[in-house]
Amino acid sequence: MSNSESPTPPYRHHQRQEPKERDKYFKLRNVLNIIFMIGAIVGCAVFYYSDHIIGTIIIFIAMAFKFVECALRLFNR
Repeated sequence: MSNSESPTPPYRHHQRQEPKERDKYFKLRNVLNIIFMIGAIVGCAVFYYSDHIIGTIIIFIAMAFKFVECALRLFNR
């Protein structure tokens, strides 16, 4: 079997983008992701070790940060 008859597709070279051109909301999205992760961990800890209602509220607030991050990612393109 020769190289041209290989079942795998050829490797595609993607153009490298400069960090400034990559995404103007990149740092903001990272901060929102960090807030979401911390909020989710704290919310789970409160949910399991303390009050279920307060833990659920904390998780919902953390999810709001994730929704904002996803919206920035989707509408930025």
